[in-house]
Amino acid sequence: MRSVIISVLMPVYNAQKYIKVALESILNQTFTDFEFIIINDGSSDESLKIIEGYALQDARIKVVNRENKGLIKTLNEGLKLAKGKYIARMDADDISLPLRFERQLQYLEEHSDCIAVGTFATLIDSDGDVIGPMGSLQRHSEIDDAHLNGKGGAIVHPSAMFRRKVVLEAGGYLDDFAYAEDLELWLRLAEVGKLANIPEALFLYRQHLGSIGYTKRLSQFESAKKAVYVACKRRSIDFSSSAFYAETMTTPELIDIYIKWGWWALNGKNIPVARKYAKKSLLITPFNWQVWKLMACCIRGY
Repeated sequence: MRSVIISVLMPVYNAQKYIKVALESILNQTFTDFEFIIINDGSSDESLKIIEGYALQDARIKVVNRENKGLIKTLNEGLKLAKGKYIARMDADDISLPLRFERQLQYLEEHSDCIAVGTFATLIDSDGDVIGPMGSLQRHSEIDDAHLNGKGGAIVHPSAMFRRKVVLEAGGYLDDFAYAEDLELWLRLAEVGKLANIPEALFLYRQHLGSIGYTKRLSQFESAKKAVYVACKRRSIDFSSSAFYAETMTTPELIDIYIKWGWWALNGKNIPVARKYAKKSLLITPFNWQVWKLMACCIRGY
């Protein structure tokens, strides 16, 4: 069997709305020497049909279809199936820009002490409209510090490329940290090597109401807190020194999400998108002062 440098790992579960653009973004990378492992995790929609159509056209695609087992088991299955020196993560609702693999491969080849490298991202919504930029941390120390303080997204998980052998030796993804398995993995990897981000927006990271960050927010928070606690214990750090120690979480309301996206878009100078979410918020709660503040700023343009 021909060896490959990169194994792209993409779990899929009921992603028919976005999966075509996700698939095409991988197949159109400027770096082309990869295998594309797609695990259909028991989808009940048209995801598998779409995947199989692309697989007929591109031999790099390797399709696994089976019953639903959940994200963590799917990721670990993909790690074991992969043949590449590096794993490039991808989610079925996001978009990788053409130079992503080329830039990340170059970085890992030039930095032998780096285990995982992500990229800066651009947030988009369910319509593909740009909300704003995401990412400011580049160096290992600042990324690891953010993780120790419970700040997810310091490395955008589906934008990451990492060394397969090192991650397998570290034990892969752990079942005990559902919905925060990426944060937990980064904390472990930071103890044996370096983490980094490429300061280019090479990834479009989709925000939508069906994503885990919104549907499983409380469970994600609890798993993240446990991951930070365990990491502090491993490193002989007092957990109470983490900014995460005293944090609490409540389930966000739809209005809160729309207002947040509106402010993100406004701060990113994407005024039409900010106005879109201000209008959506007004339809839900027309007498909320925070909504009117957002709308006023949208009208002003800042």
